[in-house]
Amino acid sequence: MKFIAQKSLRKKISASLEAITCSVSAATSNLGTGASLGINVVRDWIVPPTCLMCDAIVVQPGGCCSKCWGTIRFVARPYCEVLGSPFSYDMGQGAVCADAIANPPPFNRARAAVLYDDPIRRLISGLKYSDRLDVAPWIAKWMARAGRQLIEENPIVIPVPLYKTRLLTRRFNQSAEIARTICKDKNLEYRPQALKRIRKTKQQVGLSRQERAQNVSGVFIVPPEYGAELKGKSILLIDDVLTTGATVSSAAKALNRVGVASVDVLTFARVESFDM
Repeated sequence: MKFIAQKSLRKKISASLEAITCSVSAATSNLGTGASLGINVVRDWIVPPTCLMCDAIVVQPGGCCSKCWGTIRFVARPYCEVLGSPFSYDMGQGAVCADAIANPPPFNRARAAVLYDDPIRRLISGLKYSDRLDVAPWIAKWMARAGRQLIEENPIVIPVPLYKTRLLTRRFNQSAEIARTICKDKNLEYRPQALKRIRKTKQQVGLSRQERAQNVSGVFIVPPEYGAELKGKSILLIDDVLTTGATVSSAAKALNRVGVASVDVLTFARVESFDM
């Protein structure tokens, strides 16, 4: 417990220093890059940057130590053009997996940055349940690279929303924090209120594929004031993890009902086998 408390305090101090650094850097911008570099050096000397996935000291903020980096499995081609499911070998340009053919999803394309495993689970859990907001900007950067093709189409970005009571409990929506950073960095329209979760649902963890689909069926709506704005537009849905696709499929159906042109999905992690 003492180690966890010390680590949490270290992260809070680092985040505070980061905010101070940004403010001071803005105030001293006329002094040139040398002043900013000096400020960063002092910050990193007081609280050295640590690995995103463990407590090892790294060279730059937002980096991973060599041990943790070696465990990350990035999603790269070849993969299914629809679901983004990795292929074991190249099946040719535009190849689509059997799952996407047998059960076409209500979204056009799904992309993810990494495959979901235990180290990635701990990273996401830290963001969702331990106030590790410091990792959100770095997760967003990885996702932006993975979804470059989707982002280039200049979509309206909508995070998958939490129900109001869960939002009060967590105090923030991790998908919204990630989406906000992507929009800021890529100059995209951010519409967190354009999709609403209208009832409380069970946690999806531990549910079967069928139970997940039933759990979130009809749970999302587009508020009437956003229907006209979204009609005919390309939408990029942002979420943290893609497992069976039940949540994003339910969200996509709600968006399709108001006549959007297309819905794409971008997540940080995905399970290796996508079972619709």
